[in-house]
Amino acid sequence: MSTLRTLVGGVAHAVFAPACVRASRPLFAPVPARNSFSKQFARLQSSAAAEAESDETEPVAELQSHEDILANLAPEDSQRLSLMRNIGISAHIDSGKTTFTERVLYYTGRIKAIHEVRGKDNVGAKMDSMDLEREKGITIQSAATYCDWDKVENGDTRKYHFNLIDTPGHIDFTIEVERALRVLDGAVLVVCAVSGVQSQTITVDRQMRRYNVPRITFINKMDRMGANPWRAIEQVNQKLKIAAAAVQVPIGREESLDGVVDIINRKALYHEGDRGEIIVEKSVPEELQDIVEEKRSVLIETLADVDDEIAEIYLNEEVPTPEQIVAAIRRATISRKFTPVLMGSALANKSVQPVLDAVCDYLPNPSEVSNVALDLSKSEAPVNLPPYSNLPFVGLAFKLEEGKFGQLTYVRVYQGMIKKGMNIVNTRTGKRTKLARLVRMHSNEMEDVTEVHSGEICATFGVDCSSGDTFTDGELSYAMTSMFVPEPVISLSIAPKSRDNGNFSKAINRFQKEDPTFRVHFDSESKETVISGMGELHLEIYVERMRREYNVDCVTGMPQVAYREALLDEVTFDYTHKRQSGGAGQYAKVMGILSPADAENVFESEIVGGKIPEKYLAAVQKGFEEACEKGPLIGHKVLGARMLVNDGAIHVVDSSELSFRTAGYWGFREAFMRARPIVLEPIMDVAITAPLEFQGSIIGLMNKRNATITDTDVGSDEFTLHAECSLNQMFGFATILRANTQGKGEFTLEFKHYAQAPPQLQKDLVAEFQKKLKEKQN
Repeated sequence: MSTLRTLVGGVAHAVFAPACVRASRPLFAPVPARNSFSKQFARLQSSAAAEAESDETEPVAELQSHEDILANLAPEDSQRLSLMRNIGISAHIDSGKTTFTERVLYYTGRIKAIHEVRGKDNVGAKMDSMDLEREKGITIQSAATYCDWDKVENGDTRKYHFNLIDTPGHIDFTIEVERALRVLDGAVLVVCAVSGVQSQTITVDRQMRRYNVPRITFINKMDRMGANPWRAIEQVNQKLKIAAAAVQVPIGREESLDGVVDIINRKALYHEGDRGEIIVEKSVPEELQDIVEEKRSVLIETLADVDDEIAEIYLNEEVPTPEQIVAAIRRATISRKFTPVLMGSALANKSVQPVLDAVCDYLPNPSEVSNVALDLSKSEAPVNLPPYSNLPFVGLAFKLEEGKFGQLTYVRVYQGMIKKGMNIVNTRTGKRTKLARLVRMHSNEMEDVTEVHSGEICATFGVDCSSGDTFTDGELSYAMTSMFVPEPVISLSIAPKSRDNGNFSKAINRFQKEDPTFRVHFDSESKETVISGMGELHLEIYVERMRREYNVDCVTGMPQVAYREALLDEVTFDYTHKRQSGGAGQYAKVMGILSPADAENVFESEIVGGKIPEKYLAAVQKGFEEACEKGPLIGHKVLGARMLVNDGAIHVVDSSELSFRTAGYWGFREAFMRARPIVLEPIMDVAITAPLEFQGSIIGLMNKRNATITDTDVGSDEFTLHAECSLNQMFGFATILRANTQGKGEFTLEFKHYAQAPPQLQKDLVAEFQKKLKEKQN
């Protein structure tokens, strides 16, 4: 008995599901590419080894240990990389990421003046270079820059080089966070001292875990009323499930915030000067000495749980030295078992410089992170990418932008070096390109460079590629894993108001290339162009950008929900496709069982004795896949169907692949309608934050939408409500929330799962679909 089993239409609907989804990478399955890869690659290595054995080829070489890579690092590379940090700034909406980045650039001397996100001078923060970002006061695109920080160590000054990416906080622009974290070695997680850990903080934490990115935590807005850093630290421990402890204690709080106490070295740091640029060290204030010792003990106890060396010192009832504590924090942070917590206020220019020192002390340099690629010439065997400058070049294009000089491609160099004028090869397409220009980015400004070494981030022009492509110098055939791309959850029809002069098509093509979560398709039934994305704001921004950047005014239709169709019952099918039109006709007979499956659509065959040849079975499968793309109930994709073909018949003359494809298509549709079909609707995780006086009003709003309230966090002056609600009920909620909270409320939506739609909604959708079909027939 031969058995054919194929997974059809693998479901990637969970927007932040831990499973990786391929992005511009059809050649191989994505695999992790960082520190803890030994277990994660066990399955891949064993399958590769088995394949090698069966083909009687050489066995796959084992991955080189990270210790060996460091031992063979050239002194000049070691010196250069030890003073380099690639970091991202990530957080929930309005936690102060861009404000914090502005201070970093000011204190490192990269900019000469500070401008606020919503400042009265209408200049806007340096990293918010797009007009829309400055108008709305939000970050839409991740922005890259670089700067140097002079850190004083034991009386000597060492110059550290930072490559820094500021990322958006809105869930709608989550792909920007995904691709930034994919190429960074560490991150600063900014948490609001008042709101604590919020919904998008949890999402960002999940993304950091996906790419194995260590982080330090900065509790911002310590000058705001209701600031409580200890509650925020407790939430980091409980909600993010990572050990966290403070390395600082605030001197004062809210309006009286004066500085912080470094509890490791027991010294107080005060900020003086117009912009807090002068740090004055003093002894710890007497009234804070007790809490400093208490929090120092908590820090040592927390480290003892995650670091063996501190655990041994602790068990011997000894007190670790400041040097031992710093070394332990570094080890535990890089191994992602711990996050040190600093605190301050970026807006008030308090305690930002100690965060830069912490980045140098606790986050890894590029040589301390293991990066892995797949060797396409050796059955996609995993290989290390040592950060040696003398090896062939390997880099990853992680972000695309349309600049005034053409497509701007951001590249992270993992191995070797890239030079102006050299030829690079796209391993996906095989296309060779000569680099005419190489630049380092400072937000929207560029600085030309002649070469960039391993561990660095740069940008280039004139390279035709997609986001996630791997480049080499032609000597190697390596491919790196791409970033996780979530599925879109909302769609709407769009059309230019006036006759399209080509700009509409240009804009659509450019935005699709830049943003993998922005999808476009043409609906052949309604004759409309439909755009899909991560939320209403996501699509609204692109419609506005078309107007501003391409002078194309667009008309948009009502948002459409990405419904799915499923079946509840198991049914048998016996479908015969027969057609005679003179000469050879069409004949195919398929029999089997259609039943529910878990998430994926599955096609199976249990044909005995070759009643249906393999090539015809493949045609039946194609018909099944085609039918699943547009279900018979409401015309949406089918989810979780298993089609088992166990019998059938062929005609010597009339049977063909087309006949069996048609039989598979109509056999599925006919059986599906008998299997109690249902409509599934997307259920969203909703998090609403608003002042406490509006709590009753917001609970009433969610009850009207038949939402299930799962949790409520009440702070000193505001609360956060967590609920599950269908996406269909959340359209236009932003306007309603603003009206009910005097503009003070905010909310985020994140896809959670599909659930059965209410009977009345299903009835309406089916009736609407049938009406469209009749109109089309007439």
